[in-house]
Amino acid sequence: MIQKMNTINYDYFSKIDLRVAKILSAQKIKESEKLLKLEVRLGKEKRTIVAGIAKFYKPKDLVNKLIVIVVNLEPRNLMGVISQGMLLAASDESGKIVLIGPHKKIKVGSKIK
Repeated sequence: MIQKMNTINYDYFSKIDLRVAKILSAQKIKESEKLLKLEVRLGKEKRTIVAGIAKFYKPKDLVNKLIVIVVNLEPRNLMGVISQGMLLAASDESGKIVLIGPHKKIKVGSKIK
């Protein structure tokens, strides 16, 4: 059963900039069991994203995957690495995490509408 959450209006939601990104490289953050450092490309721009997905994905399996990220999230220092966005993922009752990405080919940097 889906738990009822607080709602937001469309104007608030429209401020969130979601884009398609391509993972260029991924590596474990040595001091953490959960965190991976991802280098991603959004069109011509490259960014670093830190994500808590190391228990579910091997770094080598992530390279060249297309994912969806929140682009306009305030940067945050995680384990000494500045994360410049957040990837989108789903999790079920078991805690399994699955990355969210396009299911058809689309240009990197495309805006999610």
